[in-house]
Amino acid sequence: MSLLADSSTHVREVLNVVNHQLTTRPTSEPVAQSWTRCINEFQLDPARFVPPPVLTEYELSARREALGDLIACSKLEMTTLYQQLADPELAVVLVDSGGVIVHQVSSVPFAEAVAVDGFRVGALWSEREAGTNGMGTCLAERDCIAVCQHEHFYPRYTSLTCSAAPIFDDGGEIAGVLDVTSRSKLLQQHSLVLVGMSRQMIENRLLDARYRHANMIHFHSRPEFVGTLHGGKLAVGDDSTVLAANRSALFQLGFRSLSELRGRRIEEAFNASLEDMIARSIRGSFHPVTVYSANATNRFFLVAQTPQNGTGRVTRVIVTDSAIRSSTAEKHDKHDKHAPVPKLDEIAHLEFGDPRMASQIQLAARVIQRKIPIVLRGQTGTGKEVFAQALHSISPHADGPFVPVNCASLPENLIESELFGYRAGAFTGAQREGRRGKIVQANGGTLFLDEIGDMPLVLQARLLRVIEEHEVTPLGAETTVKVNFQLISASHRNLLELVQSGQFREDLYYRLKGVELNLPALRERVDKLPLIHHLLANETDDPPELTPEAERALLTYAWPGNIRQLRHVLQMAIALSDGEPIRCEHLPPEVTQRTSAVDLPTALRLANADMDGQLADEADISSLNAIQLNERETVLSLLDEHRWNVSNVAKALGISRNTLYRKMRRLHIRLSHEGSPPDGMPLDLDA
Repeated sequence: MSLLADSSTHVREVLNVVNHQLTTRPTSEPVAQSWTRCINEFQLDPARFVPPPVLTEYELSARREALGDLIACSKLEMTTLYQQLADPELAVVLVDSGGVIVHQVSSVPFAEAVAVDGFRVGALWSEREAGTNGMGTCLAERDCIAVCQHEHFYPRYTSLTCSAAPIFDDGGEIAGVLDVTSRSKLLQQHSLVLVGMSRQMIENRLLDARYRHANMIHFHSRPEFVGTLHGGKLAVGDDSTVLAANRSALFQLGFRSLSELRGRRIEEAFNASLEDMIARSIRGSFHPVTVYSANATNRFFLVAQTPQNGTGRVTRVIVTDSAIRSSTAEKHDKHDKHAPVPKLDEIAHLEFGDPRMASQIQLAARVIQRKIPIVLRGQTGTGKEVFAQALHSISPHADGPFVPVNCASLPENLIESELFGYRAGAFTGAQREGRRGKIVQANGGTLFLDEIGDMPLVLQARLLRVIEEHEVTPLGAETTVKVNFQLISASHRNLLELVQSGQFREDLYYRLKGVELNLPALRERVDKLPLIHHLLANETDDPPELTPEAERALLTYAWPGNIRQLRHVLQMAIALSDGEPIRCEHLPPEVTQRTSAVDLPTALRLANADMDGQLADEADISSLNAIQLNERETVLSLLDEHRWNVSNVAKALGISRNTLYRKMRRLHIRLSHEGSPPDGMPLDLDA
């Protein structure tokens, strides 16, 4: 069917639904009502497409300034959501209560493709202007909604799928809408759930930002949910009156709206005073304490914290889903045992100046505090287990055990008993006293599942139940064991491709992947030289020097085995050099042959590029703003994907080679650069 015929068919479908005539495909009630509004109330014609209007720069700036706290609270969640969905053909957008797109995170090619049809920052996407669409219809319905392809009003947008959720402020009014728009119909199946979760995080952040001088009470009927996405949150004044609450708090306390609770004393919700709850939280080292509802019918677990003072110093701090507290808390509260601010120095040894590695560490340090599942993706030897151990050391479960399991190294018939354990006599050859599985061993700590992509499908179903129910049943046992652990998974394979090929469960994939972190290959890192010196220092108290030739060989080699291979090479070189400077003859032939096969000027240029990379990149990149940094990462990713063929990258972006060269110069990307950013790094579009 031609595009014109398809467009005509869609127009007839819209008109038939509005006029209550027979249609060829079912239409949901919200979409039918939206189509009716578009025609009868807004006088729109589906056959006459009109691009949505775009605000002037001055008008957009004024709107964004008025929404400063909402945008600030949304940026991290939008970037995290983009990485979770891991699809370059989508955009995560934030619109204000009037339907104006005020912030957008997407890849460069997708942003440029949809901008032609008016999908860009500053455009007005209310139903009145853009017809039925995720953002505008969500505002009209005041509820989560998915608008899939043909459900859009205009045929021009039927290639898009939208999943949108309203963001409510502390007064119960719509502050904006969080939306994911993509070209994938399949993405709708799970993106609406993730959008809803991200929306809750933004609402909690917004409450924190607007009531940072209030006392905060985090509670839930289950202790493991206190301070998480699902927990209730109350802002309480010093006079013990309730100022604000999130929707989880209203639901758990039995109130339909904030107006029913606002202004009441906290004793009308719980059978304890504010002072008592704060004192008990402090005595309990900010672990959840037990209280009951005011009528003593329901039991809750809660943590109460006092506000920041005028200097911005946090007097009592706990980590909640409202993000990691500011560095001022760490500076001023170094001796406050109640201030678990992430100790970034404990994971600083993972990078020595590589900006991509640094960005992944910073993101990891934030999400680990919320107990969000993490997937580490990287080539074999990039240090995924070392990275996981470092994350464990700064996580809320740091006092518990770190339990690694390599799913690829265990025979299939042993993985089940290794993970889930077994009772005594469960099978022939079982230990007489039974055995605790790795999952139970990790209780209170971190479970690291390396090469998760190699786990058999039948065990994936059991693991999914463990994650969802927080309990495990050993082989041969009838009783379950409650467990609580931080889950970190790792794979060198693309799990999404395994899902699409039927080798990995889709539901497990989205439970494991709270956020995906990409560890760059060693050949892509610009901090190779300081990393080499660090590894040498770790191997011996008196590390040998490197001759210039040996240094060049180490810097120009491709390192297919990554850091693991580098460490082994250095260990051998230290042994062979016997205290003397390491020379090329102390290195394996495969490392030195690459240098000899390249002409000397080229080898020197590549070596100098790597040796000077840290200083040059820091000097250049420091001049870029956040938008330009994300754009730089996206362009680098495309360059790596196309093997640094500028013509092919320009063609993929739909721009000329000269335009791409100018963009690369502006973003300080050198053609001698061999690196690439982590997969899926988005472009953060603010204007």
